[in-house]
Amino acid sequence: MSTQLVTPAGEPSPGAARGDSQLSRAVAATRHFRPVLLLVVGLGIYFSATQPVFLTRLNIENLLSGVSVLWVVSLGMTFVLLTGGADLSVGATGAISGILLAKLLGVGVPGLPSVLLAILFGVLIGGVINGGLVGRLNLSFFVVTLASMTTLTGAVNLWSNTNSFFITSPLVNRIGTQNTLGLPTTIWIMIVSFLIALYVQHRTYWARDVYAIGGSIVAARLSGIRTSLTLISVYALAGGCAALGGVITAGRIGAAAPQPDPTLPLLAIAAVLLGGTSLLGGQGGVGGTALGVLFIGILQNGLSLAGLSSFWQQVVTGVILVVAVGGDQLSVRGGVAGVRRRLGAGGAPVAAHGIDGAAGPGPGQSS
Repeated sequence: MSTQLVTPAGEPSPGAARGDSQLSRAVAATRHFRPVLLLVVGLGIYFSATQPVFLTRLNIENLLSGVSVLWVVSLGMTFVLLTGGADLSVGATGAISGILLAKLLGVGVPGLPSVLLAILFGVLIGGVINGGLVGRLNLSFFVVTLASMTTLTGAVNLWSNTNSFFITSPLVNRIGTQNTLGLPTTIWIMIVSFLIALYVQHRTYWARDVYAIGGSIVAARLSGIRTSLTLISVYALAGGCAALGGVITAGRIGAAAPQPDPTLPLLAIAAVLLGGTSLLGGQGGVGGTALGVLFIGILQNGLSLAGLSSFWQQVVTGVILVVAVGGDQLSVRGGVAGVRRRLGAGGAPVAAHGIDGAAGPGPGQSS
């Protein structure tokens, strides 16, 4: 005689409930980057209709290659913002790593070891200087990274004597300007770096600790998380991504220049905020960051095709940054208001990692 599981009328079976719960989590996880997704789609449609060359393969490859540096830097910046911090020194870190790369190649070090050492140098700068001061001494991330940016800018100019160095390494040239398997190498770097960042965000306990620190560093410390080491590793990651950006820049222009890009840190922060990562930390992710970078890239590319000067592009970029920060603050205020309404109605408190009640994803949890 077979038995059949009977559920009350109108109630889903346990299997259906689990499926609905997973679907609800997946839908809720996209909430933070829905606005920028709509902006990317709308902007793409507009420029496709007004600029005939916008959707050509050549222009799309140029667009993606043009934002490749911002892409890798923003991925590293995402994890910094998830802890409630920011790194203003990524431009200077990229510049000094590029000069180191040129120096190593100039004394006969092969291409691959030179690239790896340049990236490692960026990791050390981010971890030892920024991460050490923020994580170990509990200094303000703004003061630390601003001082680091200023110091590194002066150091790279003194080291290079304000001279640029031409680079003729086949590997570096391939990274910056040549194709691999039919696509520009920079696009492959973007794909691989995004997949790695996505895996780290969703499948590692380290990312869980990052979200916990962004939710409340005091609570994270009391729960046994080694907050100092986590912060050091976060800034080390940002430094490594900045150094990789410096390598890509050197390959694209065929030279290492000592002048940092002053807009790179602000553009990276804007891209992360546009992607829904909170300025206060604990909420967001690299999926939204990728959309934020694409939005900035499409906007700049479309304005260039329309014939607007680079000065107008700077104006628009500044407006984007203000809108991104303003939107983040409105979201936080709306979340606080919702919490107060729930508490006033006798509802349960929300999770610590997200003011909207959605905690940051942990290992094995999809979002």
